[in-house]
Amino acid sequence: MNLLQPVRRPAPRAGRLRPAVTRPRPLRELLLITVLFSIYKLGRLAATGRVGEAFANARRVWHLERAAGLPAETGVQHALLHSGTLVHAANAYYAYVHFPATAAFLLWMYLRRPGYYRWVRWTVVALTSAGLALHLLVPLAPPRMLAVTGLIDTGARYGPAVYGAPQTDTVANQYAAMPSLHIGWALIVAVGLIAATRTRWRWLWLAHPLLTIAVVVGTANHYWLDGIVVAALLTAVLLVLRPPRPAPDPVTIPPRSATVG
Repeated sequence: MNLLQPVRRPAPRAGRLRPAVTRPRPLRELLLITVLFSIYKLGRLAATGRVGEAFANARRVWHLERAAGLPAETGVQHALLHSGTLVHAANAYYAYVHFPATAAFLLWMYLRRPGYYRWVRWTVVALTSAGLALHLLVPLAPPRMLAVTGLIDTGARYGPAVYGAPQTDTVANQYAAMPSLHIGWALIVAVGLIAATRTRWRWLWLAHPLLTIAVVVGTANHYWLDGIVVAALLTAVLLVLRPPRPAPDPVTIPPRSATVG
């Protein structure tokens, strides 16, 4: 053994443990995600049939935002409507990015950051469960349905459209605007990638939730308050489900001096 060669030893662990490197079994994980998604969809559909309450809550939210001095959502939509290309792109982002981006993020974390995957998965489950509870407790019509807002349904008018007539929609509950899981899941994607990567450019992932906020408000699918509430819920979740501590860099120990016999 060369006594003059530096010895590299891991730094002592402190606080939270470093992330584990084992992955859950893929078939079991796929089954878990499928079951959770099915429960989420069934729960949203169980909240239908409360149309009058949903519109009453929508008027309360609109007037509460104005009383609180929040800017009207119409400003964002009017900016979109200056360009047909821009409004079409916003509609497409709303329709096609939400689920695929979240699914791709979970798959990437599973394959490339298994030590963070369980934390991310349970964060998604906790936030979605809290959102579903609010959907059941507080049905809310989106601003595109509320005439007093002066907003239009950009998806229906310019395409691509996500929703059909609320009375005949058997896939989604359109009276579940509070909170916005579009914004919530986008925030989880950004927070997860910032926590699990070390590159200096990782903070650019915040562009995803910021763009999502602009899209869901500009297309009149959500109020500002829907985003504020989901951000508060995610903050509470992250205070309980803390991210794992990243593995420390190895520490170089100076070589021991050779003794002359």
